[in-house]
Amino acid sequence: MAIQQPPDGPIWRKRTTPQSLALWFGWLLLVLLFILAWEAMTRNQIWAFVWDAPEQAADLFGRMVPPRWSYMDQLWVPLWDTINIATLGTLLAIVLAVPVAFLAARNTTPSPLLVRPIAIFIIVASRSVNALIWALLLVAILGPGLLAGIIAIALRSIGFIGKLLYEAIEEIDTRQVEAIRATGAGPAQVLDFGIVPQIMPAFAGITLFRWDINIRESTVLGLVGAGGIGLQLKSSVDSLAWPQVTLIFIAILATVILSEWVSARVRAALI
Repeated sequence: MAIQQPPDGPIWRKRTTPQSLALWFGWLLLVLLFILAWEAMTRNQIWAFVWDAPEQAADLFGRMVPPRWSYMDQLWVPLWDTINIATLGTLLAIVLAVPVAFLAARNTTPSPLLVRPIAIFIIVASRSVNALIWALLLVAILGPGLLAGIIAIALRSIGFIGKLLYEAIEEIDTRQVEAIRATGAGPAQVLDFGIVPQIMPAFAGITLFRWDINIRESTVLGLVGAGGIGLQLKSSVDSLAWPQVTLIFIAILATVILSEWVSARVRAALI
């Protein structure tokens, strides 16, 4: 008699009564949490504004079209400033994030108990604060201008680049490193020939991805005085020049699409 083989994949089993009760209790808690959150969010909501929102949106849209194309002559310099903020901020972040990443990686840090926690703290602190908040603080310290925006983008990007890069360093093939070390190579040669070639594809992808993100983030830094096209957006909104706002939105969208295309082409060429 042939032995019947068990079916592939997980075997379905009926839940026990305690398991079913626990599942229903979990769903009940989730529904209760949603109700409490909704109550907290809508406690001070004026619903008359919500019901009137479609009419107000239609009225605003009617004032935003057609765009004021003649205003484009005043946007070329702010757009160029926005791209420069993103590019220079990304470059500055690379200079600062690469050493932090090597100090944070378990297989390259000089001290897992002292140096690595400090490097991890720097990465977490950078990722915890939005670029707009960094810009707000830097404008108060350095004054309005592009420098505050560049440093804000850099401080925000250190955590992103550092985290992804140190994870890539930890995932390298250690056999290549050991083979180079076995030839008598020093620490600098091991880094140059054993580690860097393995992480370069990831490094290129991380850098381009972050630059693409920074193009988007730098468009709003001008709202707090950190330069870029956000300054024109704020002044247009404050003066109720809605056709200019529409044109600024179009310019930002075109810039983001262009940066996405450039990033994809360069990434495809390097990786």
